[in-house]
Amino acid sequence: MKKFEIPEYYKSPIITKVKAKRKLNDPRKRDFSPTILKFDNVEFIISRHFGFCYGVENAIEKSYRAIQDNPDKNIYLLSQMIHNQEVNNDLQDQGVKFIQDTEGNQLVPWDEISGDDIVIIPAFGTTIETSNLLISKGLDIHTYDTTCPFVEKVWNRSAKLGQADHTIIIHGKFRHEETKATFSHSRVNSPSIIVRDMKETKILGDYILGNLSKEEILTHFKDKISDGFDPETDLQKFGVVNQT
Repeated sequence: MKKFEIPEYYKSPIITKVKAKRKLNDPRKRDFSPTILKFDNVEFIISRHFGFCYGVENAIEKSYRAIQDNPDKNIYLLSQMIHNQEVNNDLQDQGVKFIQDTEGNQLVPWDEISGDDIVIIPAFGTTIETSNLLISKGLDIHTYDTTCPFVEKVWNRSAKLGQADHTIIIHGKFRHEETKATFSHSRVNSPSIIVRDMKETKILGDYILGNLSKEEILTHFKDKISDGFDPETDLQKFGVVNQT
């Protein structure tokens, strides 16, 4: 697997050694038991999978490259790079500005951003609508696109399901950047609906079983369905994808 160049101060020498040993002893990652470190009377239990994943390391590397390659330009992130405040604060300390917060509230007006600026797309990806807006302003959306490949895999899977006439049920948090991006892509190919948890899944199931009306479903999911969504026809055949 590709190795990324990320700032050394994000790394722990102890954790680096732990992960290296686990990789050597269990290259296929089939052992999910935690690592236990004992220091006198203190015991640390470290989960098998933790820390920066492939997509996050890729995003961090590209973000710092953008800073290094463009010292005289305005550099923006669509929103938080990842949900790690240390990383986000460090990027802001180096002059990177966030265009929106995690709820989608505008922090920097779009009319202040020009085609000469640099915009980084975070690991969560972005919506088709935002991509088109960036293109219309003459911005490069490819060089510093840090969308996680596993997020894109969800988009591609949604597209295939849509092409096979499936409705897409997205399991995720409606206001999360990644879920918004997935919803934007999936609704191009098929009717789409977002469910957050088991409670909402049961509501959907109750409709399918005939225990709820069409109006009740449309009311409950009114902000979480694609335009023209009709539960009478769009819940006959469906596939499920997850927020990563």
